[in-house]
Amino acid sequence: MMSTKEVKTALKSAREAIKNKEFKEALKHCKAVLKIEKNNYNAWVFIGLAASELEQPDQAQTAYKKAVELEPEQLLAWQGLANLYEKTDQWDFKAELSNVYQKLVELYASSDKNKCYEMITKLSDIYQSDKEYSELAKVWQQLIQLKEEEGVEKKELLQLWQQMTHLLSECLNEEEQDNETQNHLITAFEKAMVLMDPVPGEKHRRTSADYVKCLSKLPHEEAKMKEACESMLSLYPSQSYPLEILCSHYLKTGIQDEDAFSCFSRLLDLAPNSGLGHLGLGTKALEEGRYKDAIKDLAQGLKKMSSSTGWYNLAQAQLKMHRYSDSATSCSQGLTVCVSGDVEQRVGLLKLRLEALVRSGGEKAADQALESFSQIPNAAKDPVLVALKGRAYLNKGQVDQALKVSSELLASDPNLAQGLALRGLGHLAEGQQQQAEQSFLKAAGQSPDCGEYYFLLGQLYWDMGEETRKDRGKVHTHLLKAAKLDPHLGCVFRYLGHYYREVANDHGRARGCYKKAFDLDNDDAESGAASVDLSMANEDMDTALAILQSVIEKATPGSAKWAWMRRGLYYLKVGNHQQAIADLQAALRADPEDWVCWECLGEAYLNRRSFTAALKAFGKAHQLQPSSIYSVYQAAAIKQTLGKFKEAVAEYLQITAQQDYVPALKGLGECQLSLAKSLMEDSRDGGAIDLIQQAIQNLFKAAELRPDLSCLWKLLGDACTAASTVSPNRAQVQVPAPLAGVDPLTQSHMMNQAQTVKVGERCYARALKLMPEVPSLWYDLGLNYYHQASLCCPTEVDQNSPSLLLEKAQQCLKKAIMMDSGNHYYWNSLGVISMSKGLENFALAQHCFIKSIQVESSNVVAWTNLGTLYLKKDNIELAHEAFKIAQSLEPLYVNCWIGQALIAERVGSYDTMDLFRHTTELSTHMEGVKGYAYWVCSTLLDKSNRDSELYRYNIVQMNAISAAQVALSKYTERIQSDPDAFIMLGYLNEHLQLKRQALQAYQRAVELLQSMSSTEQLAFAQGSYGRALCFSCQCEEAVNIYNSTPLQELSDLTGLALAYCRAGLIPESVNAYERALAMATSEKEKAYILTALALLQHRQGNIDSAKTLLFKCSMLKEPISESLLCLCALGLVNNDTTLATAALSELLKQGSSSGSVVEQRCLLTCTLLALQGNYSAVQREASRAVHSNPGNASLWALLSRVVPQYYPRKANGGAMAGHVSCLSSMTQGKRALLYSGVNQLASGRHSGEHKHRNALKTMQKAVMLCPGRYTQTC
Repeated sequence: MMSTKEVKTALKSAREAIKNKEFKEALKHCKAVLKIEKNNYNAWVFIGLAASELEQPDQAQTAYKKAVELEPEQLLAWQGLANLYEKTDQWDFKAELSNVYQKLVELYASSDKNKCYEMITKLSDIYQSDKEYSELAKVWQQLIQLKEEEGVEKKELLQLWQQMTHLLSECLNEEEQDNETQNHLITAFEKAMVLMDPVPGEKHRRTSADYVKCLSKLPHEEAKMKEACESMLSLYPSQSYPLEILCSHYLKTGIQDEDAFSCFSRLLDLAPNSGLGHLGLGTKALEEGRYKDAIKDLAQGLKKMSSSTGWYNLAQAQLKMHRYSDSATSCSQGLTVCVSGDVEQRVGLLKLRLEALVRSGGEKAADQALESFSQIPNAAKDPVLVALKGRAYLNKGQVDQALKVSSELLASDPNLAQGLALRGLGHLAEGQQQQAEQSFLKAAGQSPDCGEYYFLLGQLYWDMGEETRKDRGKVHTHLLKAAKLDPHLGCVFRYLGHYYREVANDHGRARGCYKKAFDLDNDDAESGAASVDLSMANEDMDTALAILQSVIEKATPGSAKWAWMRRGLYYLKVGNHQQAIADLQAALRADPEDWVCWECLGEAYLNRRSFTAALKAFGKAHQLQPSSIYSVYQAAAIKQTLGKFKEAVAEYLQITAQQDYVPALKGLGECQLSLAKSLMEDSRDGGAIDLIQQAIQNLFKAAELRPDLSCLWKLLGDACTAASTVSPNRAQVQVPAPLAGVDPLTQSHMMNQAQTVKVGERCYARALKLMPEVPSLWYDLGLNYYHQASLCCPTEVDQNSPSLLLEKAQQCLKKAIMMDSGNHYYWNSLGVISMSKGLENFALAQHCFIKSIQVESSNVVAWTNLGTLYLKKDNIELAHEAFKIAQSLEPLYVNCWIGQALIAERVGSYDTMDLFRHTTELSTHMEGVKGYAYWVCSTLLDKSNRDSELYRYNIVQMNAISAAQVALSKYTERIQSDPDAFIMLGYLNEHLQLKRQALQAYQRAVELLQSMSSTEQLAFAQGSYGRALCFSCQCEEAVNIYNSTPLQELSDLTGLALAYCRAGLIPESVNAYERALAMATSEKEKAYILTALALLQHRQGNIDSAKTLLFKCSMLKEPISESLLCLCALGLVNNDTTLATAALSELLKQGSSSGSVVEQRCLLTCTLLALQGNYSAVQREASRAVHSNPGNASLWALLSRVVPQYYPRKANGGAMAGHVSCLSSMTQGKRALLYSGVNQLASGRHSGEHKHRNALKTMQKAVMLCPGRYTQTC
């Protein structure tokens, strides 16, 4: 047994071992001690420490606990146990740690305050993390008590109380709240606020706010919360937070007394955007029945904060205002934010949503209503909810199901108003109005305060027909009672509006009812539209626009069509077309299929002059409503305005085929008249007359339907007068018999030009009878008289003589000027009439032209006419100045250019022909056409200037022959009595190789001249006619024509000789040529005649005589190349190469020759070389000719022809030569294509080598161009 001394020594050794970290050794020493003294406190403590360090926590815990049991008031074991639990991560140790800390707090409280505070802090952290707020509160109170005993400063105590409030405030977020802890928290706040300084102050304000917030979360502390809020408000009157807490309390509890209202008002005064304040006022307004104000305030409040109570109240207010869709939406929002535990609030929202969805109508809403019904607990036991379920079935169209529900309800309670109303609605859906009436009457009897049932009765009576509508005791009485009971039911006022408008005929009251209905329900388009329509009908545009503006401002894209459309029509009416277009487009976004709206939009575009857009709009309207005539008519009118007369005619005909629509007939006539004028400008008189005839028929049909319209008679006059422009031979017009003034039993009467224009006079007179004060009609009548005078024979002395007609025309124009002296057209036309042959009042004409210019300075027509007047009076300088001014005003006005051309012709200017040509380029004017044709023909007849620069420019470069021929063809189409024009036309046709047309022109010239006394001109025309006959292979007729001439001209004799020759009468031809030879005066003429005689001798087989004549030609002073060509050809034909060579040599000495001579010379040279066997020289000669004359297509064709026959090695070059010939001349190209094909064949260019450029393709193209040449197909 060890002694006490040994125990102390062992404990000392154990302490030293622990100090040296020899924990096992320490354990041995401690165990030795315990063997002697089992309850040795230090030994157990050392074992715990050593075991802890050796990571034996359980042994350490046992040792420490044994030590604690031995000495519970000793610190050492408790400290060791605390250290063990802190560093060991075991849940059971952690659970015990708070008890250890608590014991240490008790032990340190009297010995070591700092350690005590440290333990309290650690203990506080554990309680806070474990959410043991009750224990936490006790610990903090213990700490604060120790601090108070210690006598710490007030500031430190304040910090401790504040820290305690922060720690305990978290307990308010827990579901299970401990009253004791809450009391500790309240005490902490109260203690903290007592210690705070200064008061009021920022820290005190923040703590007060936290205190108020804390109390607001404690329902049982309502009185203290109100007291705290009032206290804070008294100290901090500008702070809204306490008011917000109070308002939130009132909203949650549903208290709406004066204190609550005062609180809401005070809050809004401090914070106008406070959501709580608005929600409170809205709830107050709801209770007081001010639903509109309630909706406004609640909606504004909910924008700031989301509250299930707020949404519920808003939905209630909206339901009271019958804004069912909005109410259903509000209920859905409320259900979204409603907390899961608030069952009562959720059920209330579901019931409200059910009713809102049922009353909003529609199948989709009915499905949602039934879904809401299924979510309400015990809904099947509530008859009101079941009745709503029945209405949902009714909205889905399930009438039988709804009636079944009503039957079940009435079986349990026969007097249930909702069941009776449901049955009435079911009968109404089946069309059983009498049964529905009985049900509604019973429902109203059971619930006399329900306005809906009286409305259903009033609506039913309205739908029953005219008789019940007029019964004030039914419709009117029940609707008024419904309005009185439920002044927020908009549909009641709509039907009252119907009653006042259609039955009582009181538009003022009707408008008021419609406005009231629309104010109550902005989605009621029918009431809004009716209110606007009645306001506009009453000229109250401001009210109408205010309504429309209010709707449009709230409208979303694609909605409020009726408002957009009506405002668009208003703007269209007042002329604000841009705004009208914008509004009508917005209306169409709501309903793109509304054809009426498309027509209105088209009208707006039309008024804005946006024709293309208007056309599209009217086209869309017609597409949507094909039977609408208006859209087709407007489309046609627009096309007419745009000058698309043919398209407009087609549209107008589409209308007139359906009915005799006067505007369409008028437009059709106008378009046909415009088309006729266009054809007349191009001298297409035949087509123009057909159109004039159609225009007269359509316009007269319109005039028969509306004889009171002056414009129709004016247009008829225009159509008849237009016939004065065409050729008299063409102007045969079929006029309706009543208009022609003949037997009305006949449908139409054929009238000549003068008669048709005379009918125009009567039409103008009819128009003037209807509107005698219109100056333009007097102007039209005057022009008609002027045209009649120009068509009359000058020898007539009756009332229709030219002079009398001109005087009438003059009087009409003077009348027009008296009515409107500011119209320059009237002055100008009076001047033209005054200049006319038969009046020739040049002084008056000059005055009128000058007056017209004064009225309109940019008056090109008056300046031109003034220049014409001066030219007629031989005042060249003034005429030139007048024409020059006219040209500067309008360079495209053809008449002033004709005037300048006439002046140039008089003074002998070189620019004359160029000026006349320019007139034909501007437009077809008879005077300019004839002048240009004259100068072209004169230039062509003068063969001495063919090489001059002037000739090349005026004739060749400007393509004068073709241009003059085209223009003169139009001239002779219009003026068919001018032999000079026909002679010139024949001459130009000859130049263009238009043989048939030349023959016809000369024939017409001869026919005209035979009725005249001009023998010399007739002989010239007959000579030209004979020549044309000869070239047309009508040789016998040509002989007859030539023999009918005096034969005093060399050209006539040679022409006769040629005609004899071609007719096969060789002796007569020889005789004629000999007569011509005797008449010939120049060497050149003799040479040509001798050459012709030589050709005749050769034809007769007299080779020697032919040679003699040709040699005789070559001996003349002026030999011609043609005789040498003939001589060469004669040598080649007779194999006389010497003669041929000599002739070619002489031909080459002549130098440059014409194109045809060059071609023939090259051909003869190649032929000579081929006869000599020099084949390579043939190709070289042709190439040389092409090189010298690259623009001659015939030489290229010749080269292409000789290459494959005489030098096939260069077949590719021959093909290219043929291609060049095709590009240069279509005439030569037709032959050259064949040669190109042969060359390609010779070079081996077949289809396998090239798909497109090969011999087969080329031959096919040649056959296509000349299908009649059989050699190409062989």
